[in-house]
Amino acid sequence: MGIHRFKPTMSGRMGTLWTLASIRDAALIEYGCMGHMQYGRMFLNQAGISKRCKLYSTHIDETDISLGDTNRLNRAIAQIVERDKPKIIFLLPSSVPTVIGTDLMAICEELQPQYPNVRLLPFGYGGFDICGHGGVQEALLLLSKTLPKDIQKTQEPTFNIIGSCADLFRFHADAQEMIRIMKGAFGMKKLCVMTSDTCVKEIEDMGGAHINLVIRREGEPAAKQLKKRFKTPYLLARPYGMEETLGWIDKIAQMCGLTPDNSFIKLEKEKIMSQISPAILIFEHIIREHPDEARLSLGGHADVVKGILSYAEKELSLMRGVCWCDCPSMTSEEIPYFSEDEWIQAIKAHKNGLLMASGEALKWAKGNIDLQISNPDIKWRLNLYESPFMGFRGAVNLVSLWLNGILEQIDD
Repeated sequence: MGIHRFKPTMSGRMGTLWTLASIRDAALIEYGCMGHMQYGRMFLNQAGISKRCKLYSTHIDETDISLGDTNRLNRAIAQIVERDKPKIIFLLPSSVPTVIGTDLMAICEELQPQYPNVRLLPFGYGGFDICGHGGVQEALLLLSKTLPKDIQKTQEPTFNIIGSCADLFRFHADAQEMIRIMKGAFGMKKLCVMTSDTCVKEIEDMGGAHINLVIRREGEPAAKQLKKRFKTPYLLARPYGMEETLGWIDKIAQMCGLTPDNSFIKLEKEKIMSQISPAILIFEHIIREHPDEARLSLGGHADVVKGILSYAEKELSLMRGVCWCDCPSMTSEEIPYFSEDEWIQAIKAHKNGLLMASGEALKWAKGNIDLQISNPDIKWRLNLYESPFMGFRGAVNLVSLWLNGILEQIDD
C-alpha cells in the first residue's frame, strides 16, 4: 500500500465488508490481524449501519502464520454458532491469510457438516490488489448465486433493489425514494434492498420479484445471475432529475407490462416544477452573468458522477467542470479515474464553480460540505431520513443545493 495524504481508496476486503455488514440474521468473521474489524465497525457506525450483521475478528499470530494453523477460526465459528445462532456465517480473509494462501473455501467445506442449520459462506478479495468496487461486485454476485431459494413469483408485482450498499453516500435516502416511487407509480412493494436494508430471508426470497432495479454497475452480474435462474428482467439505472426519473418509470412499465398511475406522476411533476421553476430563472441569469460560478465539478462513483452531471447539463444548462471517478476499473474518456494527487491538482486548478465530491475532499478544499456525494465522510450519518439525490425528490434537493451554493459564492 502506498503513502496517502487522505484515507486510502477502498480495498476489496472493505468493499466486501461494507456490503455484507448490513445483512440481518447473519454473522461475519474476519480471519485476520487485530484491529482491522475495529476500523471497519467505526465506519459502519458512522454511516448509520449498526446492530445488523454480527461482526467478529479472530486475530492471528506468528504461529498461525508460520504453521498454517486455523484452529482459532474453527473455535470462533463454534462459539458464534452457539451464542448468536445466525442463519449464515460469512468468512472474510484479510491481507495476511490471502498472501499465505489460507483456503477458506476448503475450511468451510470441512466444517459445514458440523453445522447443518448454519451456512458457512467464504469470500475472497482479501488482498490489496482488488479495488473496493470489485469487492462489492463479488459479494453481490456470490449472495445472488448461493442464497436465493427456488420460489414462485409473488402474486402481486414486486421488485428488488440491487446495489444499495454502505459504501455509497446517502444510500438509505436514495433507496427509500425508489421504494416510494415504485409504490406510487405501480403499487409495487419491495422484496429485498440488497444489501443496505435486508435480512437473510429476504435475500432467499429474491427470486419471487418481477423486476430487479440495479442502481450501480457492480450489481449487474448479480442481476444477470438472477435473470438466468429466475427469468427476472433487470434495469440498470440511477435516475437523477425529473426527465431521467420519468424515463426510468416508462422503462419499468414496458418491462413489466404495467400501466403507471398517471395521477401520481402528474402530481409529482407539478410539485417539482412549482418548486424548481424560480431557481431555473436564477440559473439562467447566473449562466449569462457569472458563467464560471455555474460550472459543476464532480468526483465519486462513476455512476453517481455521470447521473448527476447529466441532470445538471441537460435539464438545468449548468456547465461541466472537471469530473473524475474513484475506481481505476471504471475509468472512461467521459469520466476518467483520478488518483489522490490528480484530484488534488484538479481541485486546486478550478477555484470557481461548484464542487461535489467526498466529505474529506470538500473539507480539505474548504468547500461547501453540503455538496458531498461520495465517501470518505467526515460526519456521522445517523439520520436515515435525509433528502435523496435520485428520483423526484432528489431532483428538487439537488437544485436547492446548487442554487444556494452558487449564490453563496457570488455573495463572497
